[in-house]
Amino acid sequence: MVSIVMYDNPPGAWLKGRQSTGKGHISSQERRIICVTCLLLVVMCCSAKTGGDGRQFFTSPDLAWKAGVAATVITPQEPVWMGGYSSRTYPAERKVLDLWAKALYLEDARKRGSLIITCDLVGLSKTVSDRIKDELLEKTGLSKAQIILNCSHTHSGPVTSGNLINIYPIDSENLAVVDQYTEWLCEQLVALAVKAMQNAEPAKVFSRNGTVRFQVNRRKNMESELTNLTELKGANDYSVPVLKVEDKQGNIKAIVFGYACHPTVLNGYEWCGDYPGFAQVELEKLYPGATALFFQGAGADQNPLPRRSIPLAKQYGKELAAAVERVIDEPMWELQPRLETAYSEIPLEMENPPGEAELVKLKEEYTVDYYIRWAESMLAKLRRGEKLPSAYTYPVQVWQLGDQTIVALGGELMISYALRLKELLGENIFVMGYSNDVTGYIPSDAELATKWGEEIESSHFEFDLPAKWKPGLEKVILDEVITLSKFNF
Repeated sequence: MVSIVMYDNPPGAWLKGRQSTGKGHISSQERRIICVTCLLLVVMCCSAKTGGDGRQFFTSPDLAWKAGVAATVITPQEPVWMGGYSSRTYPAERKVLDLWAKALYLEDARKRGSLIITCDLVGLSKTVSDRIKDELLEKTGLSKAQIILNCSHTHSGPVTSGNLINIYPIDSENLAVVDQYTEWLCEQLVALAVKAMQNAEPAKVFSRNGTVRFQVNRRKNMESELTNLTELKGANDYSVPVLKVEDKQGNIKAIVFGYACHPTVLNGYEWCGDYPGFAQVELEKLYPGATALFFQGAGADQNPLPRRSIPLAKQYGKELAAAVERVIDEPMWELQPRLETAYSEIPLEMENPPGEAELVKLKEEYTVDYYIRWAESMLAKLRRGEKLPSAYTYPVQVWQLGDQTIVALGGELMISYALRLKELLGENIFVMGYSNDVTGYIPSDAELATKWGEEIESSHFEFDLPAKWKPGLEKVILDEVITLSKFNF
């Protein structure tokens, strides 16, 4: 399998078609280019701002972003099975908060556009994500590289087609309702993105990281022993990345913010965006007229603890909103209206998939319901003549907004990836997990070798993959991020 790389502005593209005029000779066209370049360098030197961390930003009243925002409710209008927990036995009953999808369109001074779409959903499969992006390419001209689809991973939202289906005891009637909802959802997300583009107007964009500390490494700390623990163990990333978008009058249009932590405070039968939902509500109260968009980070092994009550979900939402408020109220870095985007699909290798005889045996031996459903799913594929794959196509995406790097990766991304990427690309980068395709936990090689916990042992059952990951996936992913981040400015 060969990786597919898409650049909005491919490295070296400016050289294409350039012809030599002979050794030692500079054409009149080249002289004009040199003069303009020198002038720009002088202006940049005069206009650059340098912060305490060494970051430089160029601003000019003649160069500006364009930004457009849109939001729509995506709460199901009829009972739909809920996503996230295999223990649920029937569809949702009530609503605590409406579920939202929100879109931010950004266009730089060269008219290069991008879309961030955030959803209060447990996840979207690659099939559904690709469908949305294909329709947006047709309607807007924006490629996969220019669109990020991020799910908050709330466990109090609806199931969508093809995502985590094996873990739920859904009958054919309820599965049809899930498919109908997913069809409607796709239409809503496409229309939402188009509306955000139509709303675009001149804007300024700012970035900065804040901090909040309610995440707990769930692989290293037992929830039942939390009140007795004197020291929390395991890796964390308490960063709260924030983008602020202002209109030309200085009013806040949009606040894009993230955190790396499972939205699993609630586990009932009521629709709710969990703590990210409450955080968005709180920020929109604090900043009337602004749209707050939450993105999930590398939170696969992080939980909000303690949990299991609506007041706790509200508390964490307010804590997160307060962290964002602090960032907004302090000086933020204004970003140059320059956008670069890159996207790639790379193969992640899996262990050898089981054959039909082995699957029949495993089905008889398994005692966990969704393990059995996984075996039945694999058998059905083989009996339809399908070949079980030995690799999975994994999406990798990198954006550069001025001096702000954003890395968006698929799957349930472990916190170790955020920490390693910050070592490689700088501590100020934004890292998104759960982007473009929520399939499988994505552990580091060290975590894969431990063979401990749900993330390692049962991920392929949950996400309908034929086998576990092979060692080596960490290097493949990180190498691809580095490759895509080498933009030619």
